[in-house]
Amino acid sequence: MRTSRRLTAGLFVLPLLSGCFASSGDDSSASADGAAGGARLRVALPFAPTENYSPYGQDAMLLSRLGVTEGLTRLDANGTAVPALAESWSSENGGRSWVFTLRDATFQDGGVVTAEAVADALTAAGKADPAPSALSGVKLTATAEDDERVRVVTAEPDPVLPLRLSNPSLAVFAPKAYDKKGTVNVVGTATGPFALTRIDGDTAATLDRFDDYWGGRAQASGVTARFVSDGTARANALRTGQVDIAESLPVTQVASLDEDDVHEVNTARNTGLYLNTRSGAFTDAGLRAAAREAIDTSVIAKGAYEGYAVPAQGLFGPALTWAAGKRVEPAGRARATRPDGESITLAAYSDRPELPETAQVLQQQLRKAGFKVKLEVRTYARLEGDLLDGKFDAAVFSRNMMLDTGDPVTVLASDYTCDGSNNLSFLCDKSVDRMVAAAQAESGTAERQDAAMKAEAAVLGTDSVIPLVHLKLVAGIATDVRGALPDPYERTLIGTGTRR
Repeated sequence: MRTSRRLTAGLFVLPLLSGCFASSGDDSSASADGAAGGARLRVALPFAPTENYSPYGQDAMLLSRLGVTEGLTRLDANGTAVPALAESWSSENGGRSWVFTLRDATFQDGGVVTAEAVADALTAAGKADPAPSALSGVKLTATAEDDERVRVVTAEPDPVLPLRLSNPSLAVFAPKAYDKKGTVNVVGTATGPFALTRIDGDTAATLDRFDDYWGGRAQASGVTARFVSDGTARANALRTGQVDIAESLPVTQVASLDEDDVHEVNTARNTGLYLNTRSGAFTDAGLRAAAREAIDTSVIAKGAYEGYAVPAQGLFGPALTWAAGKRVEPAGRARATRPDGESITLAAYSDRPELPETAQVLQQQLRKAGFKVKLEVRTYARLEGDLLDGKFDAAVFSRNMMLDTGDPVTVLASDYTCDGSNNLSFLCDKSVDRMVAAAQAESGTAERQDAAMKAEAAVLGTDSVIPLVHLKLVAGIATDVRGALPDPYERTLIGTGTRR
């Protein structure tokens, strides 16, 4: 048997945060523990959990950034799959079968991470409905070879399976976390350096250090996380010392902060205008073309983003240095037709404060082109259901194109194919599906990138999405914080070395 070895404006909003990070029993112990115990970290995040911390949706990214979860692999700074719970892996049968050898690790409930537990976790993820975006178009079977090795088999060769398994939605939890209905209780059942110990609805969460983490004892004793959708409030909380880290700062607030507290990271995140091709005005390709021709993306980059973004060149931006030299010009676009007062509803969410401003700019530009435009702005939690149900003609949406796997083809499959699980444009185009399938069949990195850019051109040729800008991540990190981990893939923020 294996044995285990022992993560200036807006002052009126301040009362909303007053005391949020100073009480509740979290920080009182931090000062008493001092350097030995490690002070607790206080973090303000823009997006509240929308699915009760289910690992199979967007909440998975939240758990990953807070250091709660991990899978068999993770992405390094170059987007390469490197070991996490798996120490090593190898492929067999032409890439249809992969064997992952596990390291000695312990679940936060004290159980040993075994191959059987890992196989059961991956099987549960594969049965989730809807399926995690990382598994879009992929059916996998996971079995335990012995206590230390897991075999993962896919119906078709999957050359990027190690990348795919780095997705936070494929994190591994203790057996007791799973129930017969398919839900996962993530409280105290993951494997990361910090264990989720208390949930206060969708407003806050408490995490405590997991002392038996395989990667070493975290330097912070825990994390107090608050979900604050108002960007000005997050910036004010950082400036007044109520939080140590404020994620996704509004660009309008940067000038009001100490420059040493502001950290920029180039990301693979784009803001785009997604047009509903399934119902409403934009089922007409000519009207989609008219919308594209009406939009001046430089105004959005300079205005809404104040220079913290550049006009989009496609779906894959300059943070992916290989993309520019491989880009293919879209072909076969429809000719624009006159809108003639066609009414459309344009949706945006307020959690990213630049998006409503972007929507206002788009409203003006589309109106000038002849559309009648109604704006619908809500928090993402209140918008998501209607967005996924296709109740809007268009939506301004921010998307990290490498978030799912670090593989460009995977995100194309999930976002733009008929069976895609994150297809906000509801695009179903045989030519696009064919190009994406061809890209999925490539195993070499360069060949896969070439095929991805051809598929990108096919997607853009439909005008189902209009890329607007490529973004920089602006995070607020207090000067006394060390070891924070903002990254281009937006999967990490808090790790074992993050401390104050």
